Amino acid sequence: MATISTADFKNGMGLKINGKYYTIVEFQHVKPGKGGAFVRYKIKDLQNGRTIDQTCNAGTKFENVQLITREMQYLYNDGAAYYFMDNDTYEQIPVSEDFIGDNAKWLKENDNCQLLYADTDLLGVNPPMFIEVEITETDPGFKGDTVQGGSKPAVIETGATIQVPMYLNQGEIVKVDTRTGKFVSRV
Repeated sequence: MATISTADFKNGMGLKINGKYYTIVEFQHVKPGKGGAFVRYKIKDLQNGRTIDQTCNAGTKFENVQLITREMQYLYNDGAAYYFMDNDTYEQIPVSEDFIGDNAKWLKENDNCQLLYADTDLLGVNPPMFIEVEITETDPGFKGDTVQGGSKPAVIETGATIQVPMYLNQGEIVKVDTRTGKFVSRV
């Protein structure tokens, strides 16, 4: 494992600290008038997304980690794991349901997803930013409901529940933003 010093810091660089993987959000070298130089840095935990502020002496060594994002196609879920296929090598990779967490409700078969690796360890699965899905269950819409601007709950084909405009009905295709879980448009 390669080591780097604080002089080599760059935003977005991967670090391994106490067995956990982080990415540098921002950093600042500080040289006070009295005393030794130090570095203030903000890092993001890649497993839980938490941001942490840290301070260390200038020249402190850290383990450098190469962060790799691989695009893979989501194939299917067998109840215990989600299966992804590398588009280049056709290798299939099972990922446990617990590992994917809340992102599972945005996975649609045959969509391409981003899998984040630190060296060879899988850190996360990110669904596409927008998905086009069918509404499988919702209350019927009525003519004239477009004026009020109200919304109603709708279940989409991935199993997630989103809020949609009143005029949309079961069987219609909609575009959803997976970052916010909100309706974008009718397709």
